[in-house]
Amino acid sequence: MGLDKRDRVGVRSDRRGRGGVSRRGFVAGAGGLILGAAPALAQASATSWWESIPGFGRPGAGPPPPDGPRTPDVDQLNDLRTSNVPWRSDAMLDYLTDSIERHERLAKQGGWPSVPTGRTVRPGDSDERVPAVRRRLYVSTDLPESGLGSFWASDLTYDGNLEAAVRRFQERHGLRVNGRIDRPTVDAMNVPVSARAEQLKLNRRRLTDLVPGRSEDRYILVNAAAYQLEAVEQGEVKRRHRVIVGKPDRQTPSVRATVRALNFFPFWRVPDSVATLDLIPRLRKEPEYLQNEIIRVFNGHGGPELDPRNIDWNTADGRVLKFRQDPGPRNALGLVRIDMPNEHIVYMHDTPLKQLFTQRQRAFSAGCVRVQDVFQLVEWIARLENGWDQPGRAQQVVDNGSPLDVNLTRPIPVYFTYITAWAEQDGRTFFMPDVYGRDGLRELMAGDKDPEAPPPPSGGLAP
Repeated sequence: MGLDKRDRVGVRSDRRGRGGVSRRGFVAGAGGLILGAAPALAQASATSWWESIPGFGRPGAGPPPPDGPRTPDVDQLNDLRTSNVPWRSDAMLDYLTDSIERHERLAKQGGWPSVPTGRTVRPGDSDERVPAVRRRLYVSTDLPESGLGSFWASDLTYDGNLEAAVRRFQERHGLRVNGRIDRPTVDAMNVPVSARAEQLKLNRRRLTDLVPGRSEDRYILVNAAAYQLEAVEQGEVKRRHRVIVGKPDRQTPSVRATVRALNFFPFWRVPDSVATLDLIPRLRKEPEYLQNEIIRVFNGHGGPELDPRNIDWNTADGRVLKFRQDPGPRNALGLVRIDMPNEHIVYMHDTPLKQLFTQRQRAFSAGCVRVQDVFQLVEWIARLENGWDQPGRAQQVVDNGSPLDVNLTRPIPVYFTYITAWAEQDGRTFFMPDVYGRDGLRELMAGDKDPEAPPPPSGGLAP
């Protein structure tokens, strides 16, 4: 190719990170960046330096590349981090610093090439934008060097090797991994490298605010932007879970709190906001909904229970009427609630709507956090409590069928945060859609809506 491999994927700096983590080593993987000032690149123009890469800008002879095996055009959900390095760690701050430096160097070299918008391109299609996609994904190393050559530079066919690169790019950007060159994917490709550098800096500041001088032995961190949580012990991630977080108009707040109890077979006391915005409007159309969902209505806090058949729902006031759902499998909190007192009155809990965890973007709740495989998290939380040292204890409690409150003698800190960009040890950098608009970067506003994504759920209420 005429380029030293280091000029493409970069090499970590020789300094040591905080906490004694070595910063030396080769940065490989699908998400690194073309780095360094190779002579050919340094002499290229600021806006089209990538044209100096051999094979780009001129067609030539050569055998066609082998098409890799095609994956079905479905979203393969693989959205949980796999590293045991926590987000909230000095090592993660080092990875972010390295990634910021790489993005800034790339910006000085002219950034990555843009991709024109147009129709959705599917594997096997022929489209004049395919060479531009190859160039773009080569710069971000989603397309490996073996995927380049004079033939590929001008070939218009969307082949299996490029499809694999598109899927890697989609996975790194929190998009539906469908292998299509669609509008959300092109929008993400066209975010300037300078904007990505700013996004990384912003998230480094967020994590810096969370990293203490001495970390707790055990804690839970929920990243609402990535729809996942991690349970950390002795500085290593022990568990990860997919989560459902608040809708954009009812965001999961940033919170620092402490898990103090586990409530099995909880009541759900419907918040006034949910009663006013969701429940009462629904009762105007479906007056039988309370009975079907085993929800009781009361005249104020501690007041008498009312007969819902005698209430005019067109004039009902959600600030006066109070609603409470009985425990059971239909309860919106599921079978267990993780109690963490805080000013926002948000918490983690089970859910009867477990099928929603199969969607990639999971902003469906009214602010609380629903946890996939919550019994496993509950057992990790209670592992040091008397009688909770054996696996399967949570299921035993549920099988017994009786309400139980487990008050923790060893409370666990919990952090709700919003991290839209991070880097891994192998150099890959991940960017999540700014679903809450908290990053405040104009370049990130486009492309977060996927017109072909599954519709938001309907039916149950959302705590």
